[in-house]
Amino acid sequence: MNRLRRARLQGVSDSISELIETLRDIRDNEENYKENMPENLYGSERYEKAEEAVEQIEEAIELLESATESIEEAMS
Repeated sequence: MNRLRRARLQGVSDSISELIETLRDIRDNEENYKENMPENLYGSERYEKAEEAVEQIEEAIELLESATESIEEAMS
């Protein structure tokens, strides 16, 4: 792989890393929101939606981390 394509891939990898950090921040905020709900809302639809959002964001993070690993392997 030549330098230009390697540099472009590095740029993509860097962008994905920024997205991962943003998603982690959003996930942490949603987790904090969920954990600070009053006890009477545990198990409610609102609580379940927050829990599902956290799970989906975590899955997105894992997929993006996998993409970053694949890009790094392609550059080596």
